[in-house]
Amino acid sequence: MLHLAPAQFVATPVGHDDGAVVRLAGGMLWYAAYDVREGTRRWTIPVRQVDSLGQRAAALHQHFTAPRAPWVMGPRTLRFDQPQVAGILNTTPDSFSDGGRHGDTAGAAGAGVDMAAAGAALIDVGGESTRPGATAVWEGDEIARTVPVVERLAAAGTLVSIDTRKAAVMEAALAAGAAIVNDVSALLWDDRALRVVADAGCPVILMHSPDPKAGGHGRVRYDDVLVNVFEWLAARIEAIAAAGVPRGRIAVDPGIGFGKSLADNLQLINGLASFHGLGCPVMLGASRKRMIGALSNEAPAGERLGGSLALAMKGLEAGVQLIRVHDVAQTVQAARVWRGLRDQALVG
Repeated sequence: MLHLAPAQFVATPVGHDDGAVVRLAGGMLWYAAYDVREGTRRWTIPVRQVDSLGQRAAALHQHFTAPRAPWVMGPRTLRFDQPQVAGILNTTPDSFSDGGRHGDTAGAAGAGVDMAAAGAALIDVGGESTRPGATAVWEGDEIARTVPVVERLAAAGTLVSIDTRKAAVMEAALAAGAAIVNDVSALLWDDRALRVVADAGCPVILMHSPDPKAGGHGRVRYDDVLVNVFEWLAARIEAIAAAGVPRGRIAVDPGIGFGKSLADNLQLINGLASFHGLGCPVMLGASRKRMIGALSNEAPAGERLGGSLALAMKGLEAGVQLIRVHDVAQTVQAARVWRGLRDQALVG
């Protein structure tokens, strides 16, 4: 099956012939060509020749170039015409990076407000660790950990997503003021989850997982990790849209670190731009991940800021709309400098 990835990015469309460069997903990047993959074949074509590749290529091109509509959620709007930072707020004692830091409601809510003040567009609240080997959490405990924090953040005017795979937790968090569901199992772990999201009419973020029912960390052999993850997410988008969730309310996450080797993760990050072909906003969650330690003398999770920023910048250069991070202030600063450079390139 044919797959495309934007290539030959340019700083500005000024000076290029009409149709020679196109805008990626209504964002801040422009590109002139596609890298094409079909089986074992690889080649590159100019964007204005994409129709010569047939209907699938034309449909992918439409997805790549169509602007991503903002998510309007009551008084709050999340825009996708520029990159946004999502702050990670764990209320768990055993998360791989910051477990136990936010054990009380007031402290956790305060940390979330601080992230929003530092520039996070979204606070992603989770009450169950999804690191390899983590103990499953009873949904009642997960609700008790997350809902009071969600209530405080929502009352303060903060946009909140609930990071959970359990339908009961989704329901409780949405009732408490969360506006988005972020599910590492792409609504496959809990049989009720899809109906909860569809009935709520809320946006949902779907993460790729090779074994969503078993926790997401089963190691599999990919024929081509970019193609396999893309097609898995495409199938989930179609199934969820068929169940009543508008495609425009779906975002995707390639699941860095979930059931992937270091080589797989590096290939996914190098190929991030291809996921815009799904026609949905893309989230990158690589902050403090194990791959950073593997590439930096086994640096522990708390000493992976430099690597996290490097991966965030790679995401920005691929047009990713949401960067999910622990270190909000530093990532926001990096993104603002990146945007300043992009703005100057467009006008100068």
